Amino acid sequence: MSTRATSPLLGLVGDGVTPSLTPPLHEAEARHHGLTLLYRPIDLAVLGIPAGEIGTVLRWAHALGFNGLNVTHPCKQLVLTHLDEVDRDAARLEAVNTITIDDDGHTVGHNTDHSGFRRGFEDGLPGAAVDRVVQLGAGGAGSAVAYALLTLGAQQLTVVDVDRARAETRAAGLERLFPDRTVAAGTADELPGLLAGADGLVNCTPVGMAAHPGLPLDVELLNDRLWVSDIVYRPLATALLTTAAERGCRTLSGAGMAVGQAVDAFAVFTGRTADAARMHEVFASLVDAERVVG
Repeated sequence: MSTRATSPLLGLVGDGVTPSLTPPLHEAEARHHGLTLLYRPIDLAVLGIPAGEIGTVLRWAHALGFNGLNVTHPCKQLVLTHLDEVDRDAARLEAVNTITIDDDGHTVGHNTDHSGFRRGFEDGLPGAAVDRVVQLGAGGAGSAVAYALLTLGAQQLTVVDVDRARAETRAAGLERLFPDRTVAAGTADELPGLLAGADGLVNCTPVGMAAHPGLPLDVELLNDRLWVSDIVYRPLATALLTTAAERGCRTLSGAGMAVGQAVDAFAVFTGRTADAARMHEVFASLVDAERVVG
């Protein structure tokens, strides 16, 4: 077996990625598979490298022996034109977060954000109805979540964003991909009516993060017929999820997507099937350790 197969070298490329929990999460899982995996953040902000140089970063990564990269903001779309291949889902989403690099430098782009949310949803909210779903946030992560919800069977998806034009653009693009579904843009003013008949709510905005505390909507709009998901994981128990649980809603934390995408990326990188439950435990311990230190 080659060194590439037994001692993979991976990196996470993006702005502000130094504190990411993804490297230790992958390294911990690799140890259970007998792999000597080394995973390092490549923080463009720290290194002073413009995001537009992602093609150069890819060439450096191959020259330095990297076997794969995870890519995050602001490079998920910029990297597309620099790849040799892009899988179907990543092409449809027009965003890549996972790249494999072979010995010859051949690169293949994947998107495990959407599959990660789907995996986390199926594990964390088994049997939850998805006929009518309301999503807050139409950004890059929101695009992957919306795509996942539609692959899960959502028949009517309403995307609400402070930027109505962005929500309309996102909805139109998704409806082209899923012509048999109804995907619409909504406004905050419409939330009372939208949530009254919805099965679930997903928060894909930064509201609830440690740096952006608070609630993304009026808590009086939450009812116990709703399931509520939040992709924020710092903290795991956001104000939205805590309040939703108090009001009788089933909830899914941001760990679902964070771990789910890592589980799928691990398989892409190594060809091994990760233990999702074990990775959830490691992730929770990393978040707890971070909270204690903080």
